[in-house]
Amino acid sequence: MQYLTFRETFKNFTVISSADINSVDPRFHRRRLNEWQDKGYLKKIINGYYRFSDTALDENILFETANRIYAPSYISLEMAFSHYGFIPEAVYGITSATTRPTRTFSTQAGTFSYQTLKPRLFFGYQIVEYGAQKHFAIASPEKAVLDFFYLHPSLTRTEDFISLRFNREAIGQKVKESVFFEYLDRFGQKSLSNRVALFRGFLNNA
Repeated sequence: MQYLTFRETFKNFTVISSADINSVDPRFHRRRLNEWQDKGYLKKIINGYYRFSDTALDENILFETANRIYAPSYISLEMAFSHYGFIPEAVYGITSATTRPTRTFSTQAGTFSYQTLKPRLFFGYQIVEYGAQKHFAIASPEKAVLDFFYLHPSLTRTEDFISLRFNREAIGQKVKESVFFEYLDRFGQKSLSNRVALFRGFLNNA
C-alpha cells in the first residue's frame, strides 16, 4: 500500500492500529510504518498504535486515544474531575479506569495512566461524540467520584479533601444524588460508603 492510499483509507481515524491496517491489507509490511515515521508522516503512540503527524492534539483527541490504546477503558478519576470542573488545576496526564492490569504509558502525545476496576464495577460511563465517527468514553460525574474514592482508600480525613481543592458548587450542580446512590449500592463496599459519607459531610460544611 502506498502512503497516499493509506492516508485516504484512514483519513477519519484518530488512532490507527495494526489491526486496523491488517483488516484492510493483510499483506501490509510493517517496515512501511517505520519509513513513514522517518519521513514525518506518522507518529507512534505505543506499539501497534499510530496517528498522523499533523493531527492536532486536543482534549477530545487525547480522550479517544486513551480509550483506544488500552481497551476496554474510559476516562475517569482526576482527568474526569478536571473535565467536569470539580478541581481547579489542570491534570498532568490522562487518567482512566480499566478492567485490565494497571499500566502507565509515557508517549510523545502525553502520559496515559490506567487503574484497574473489577469487571462488575466497569459501568457508569457515557459515550461522547465530538465529530464524524469520533467519540470517547468518560465516567459520568457520579461514577468519577466513586471511582476516585474506591481507588484511593487512604483519603479519609478533612485535610485530604482540602488538599484536592474540590469545587463544591460544580459537584453539587453535576452530581445527581439518585444516580450517585444507585451506583454506590452497586459497589457494595461499606468502607467506600463510609469514606463517601465523610466527603459529603465535608462538602456540605465547607
